[in-house]
Amino acid sequence: MILQIPLNPLQEKYLRKSGLLFPDEQILEYSKAGEGNMNVVVRLKTETRSLILKQSRPFVVKYPTIPAPLGRIFIEDDYYRIINSHEFLSGFSPKIILRDSKNHLVAMDDLGIGADFMGIYSKKINLSEDEIATLPEYLLSLHKLEIRNFSDNMDMKKLNHEHIFFYPFMEFNGFDLDSIQPGLQAMSMKFKTDLKLKNAVKTLGKRYLEKGKHLLHGDFYPGSWIRVDSGLKVIDPEFAFMGDAEFDLGVLIAHLKMAKANPETIQNIVSHYTSKSLIDEKLLHQYTGTEILRRLIGLAQLPLALTLEEKSALADEAATLILKP
Repeated sequence: MILQIPLNPLQEKYLRKSGLLFPDEQILEYSKAGEGNMNVVVRLKTETRSLILKQSRPFVVKYPTIPAPLGRIFIEDDYYRIINSHEFLSGFSPKIILRDSKNHLVAMDDLGIGADFMGIYSKKINLSEDEIATLPEYLLSLHKLEIRNFSDNMDMKKLNHEHIFFYPFMEFNGFDLDSIQPGLQAMSMKFKTDLKLKNAVKTLGKRYLEKGKHLLHGDFYPGSWIRVDSGLKVIDPEFAFMGDAEFDLGVLIAHLKMAKANPETIQNIVSHYTSKSLIDEKLLHQYTGTEILRRLIGLAQLPLALTLEEKSALADEAATLILKP
């Protein structure tokens, strides 16, 4: 069964046969839910409830030419089931209702109509003080979970590894950065041809592929946070894996830097985290710098409100974080 919009008789038959719809339950809305990058996401509303249906494809939905493992939807399912047993973390993510292994589909609670935080790059939206305080606390609680059996998610890690540690640093990867911003291609060559930098990133990438001690969200950036009536929520953990806590924290810091957040705010987040858990500061800086560079000169571009000069300065800072952490 292929999840798609608009609703067709085959899909409705599936929904009723699977038990997601009761025999006399009427569908009021069947629509796209958000701008998901990886999966097809549909909102199903009836007169009594609202559900979210997610289905993986053998490729990245936003970039159909990029293959992606079908099993990623079940990583998300496993992640939610783990954190939903935790008193604090359970308030941030949906409850799972159905897991359909045959159709690579998961159904879950609808957290409500809301928007992600991608607008922070352009200052169209801002993080509140409570939200800023919540982000490191979420990661602290997540990273302290004692997990014995969680998939290494190696297929997704390899996909992410390609686009974080390798592809952005290829001199000729077929992606014209000038199509994003004139002059960006030339600016990127300083980093694509820096062998010392590339070797440091390569070493870090090898570490990323190893199994670590902490359960990570794996993609903890503004597109994975949404603001609904009940507050901040965290979604889309298909990249979750057991790794370095510094990776999640580094991704968070990198995106706040790209959003030109107040340096004091960033330092407060780091201080909050490190006051309750020890970290490897060198590793944190390297993950932060690598995430910045891969977003500036890689395929996974962001709606950044930065001039070419600002990107160049930020890229220099990122390289320094990697080489002289």
